Amino acid sequence: MPLNATFLVSAGAAAASRVARLLPERSLSPYSAGVLVRGGREGLTLLGTDGELSAEARIEAAVHEDGEVMVSRRGLAALLAALGEGDAHLSAEGSRLTVRTPGGRFTLPALSGVSGLPALGMPPAVGTVDGRAWRAALAPVAGAASREHALPIFTGVRMWSGGGKLRLLATDRFRLARAALPWEAAGEVDVLVSAPLLVELAKQGAGNVTLHSGAGRFGLSWERDKENGCSVAGPVLGAAFPHAQAEKLLAPDPSCVAEVDPGSLAAAVTRAALSSGPHGRITVETEDGELVVRAADEQGGESRESVKATVHGDRLTRTYQARYLLDALRAFGGEPVRAAIQPDLRPTVFTTAQENTVDLTYLVVPMQQRPS
Repeated sequence: MPLNATFLVSAGAAAASRVARLLPERSLSPYSAGVLVRGGREGLTLLGTDGELSAEARIEAAVHEDGEVMVSRRGLAALLAALGEGDAHLSAEGSRLTVRTPGGRFTLPALSGVSGLPALGMPPAVGTVDGRAWRAALAPVAGAASREHALPIFTGVRMWSGGGKLRLLATDRFRLARAALPWEAAGEVDVLVSAPLLVELAKQGAGNVTLHSGAGRFGLSWERDKENGCSVAGPVLGAAFPHAQAEKLLAPDPSCVAEVDPGSLAAAVTRAALSSGPHGRITVETEDGELVVRAADEQGGESRESVKATVHGDRLTRTYQARYLLDALRAFGGEPVRAAIQPDLRPTVFTTAQENTVDLTYLVVPMQQRPS
């Protein structure tokens, strides 16, 4: 049956853009270049897949005749983005999809030799989180994941539920970040999911986010408003991180604890990094009522700056890679941060000094100090 529907251009453009961004540009799947435009009782639905990852976006529309047609995914996104505001009329006419506006008529050819999509399906819903808390937790955790694909386990974010909390953890072996946020459970989840995928998904949602998991697949769905929403599902990565080992790292036995404003310390580290040399080495010394940030390099010069802090315990000196320390400090925004500095080269553990909706812990491994 031919497709025939009327919809708001801005809603259609947003949905087509989301599906286009969420799926890879290149794939061996014959479906990868296309998006299936389907009209039915629930309005218009755009569906795309690369054979593993699948994306679906809903658009509020008045559907006059049910039907479906597959067209170029990026072609549809580009066309709808160029149409501006107002209503548009969409119809499948023979081997073409036609979009009419009050002043124009535009067509896209149907993809030949491709019909329908493989039935990948969305796993069952296992729980819901607040969208704002989800994004606040995911950003620093996913940022701690490795970019090296030689070890895929470290390119993912582990997510698991329990005790009314959803916990996220990622590491690249030099730093580790864990966050916990309130979780409205409908089941249980324990998966390892690609960090870059989650970062892209976090940009899409508004309001509550529902997590789906089962049969080796993971998915997210959200509603931008009552009628317009989106969902994405894909395969999980391999085995999750060793739980006992991670928990041991997250329970520090510090020789010194410092409470400091992360913005002030980050600013000092940024300035010290100008003199930190090619390896970005900066040194932090604990003193009475302050942290002293130092850096020195034959070519870059020297830097020394004091930052007010509340310090308890031994006077210690630790050397860090500047970018790792900056990532940790920036993850906490403007809230006071507590740094638990451990003996030898054990990780320094950063936590929030005040209660918050998102409970964030960030570990940074110190560098070997140069002999004096």
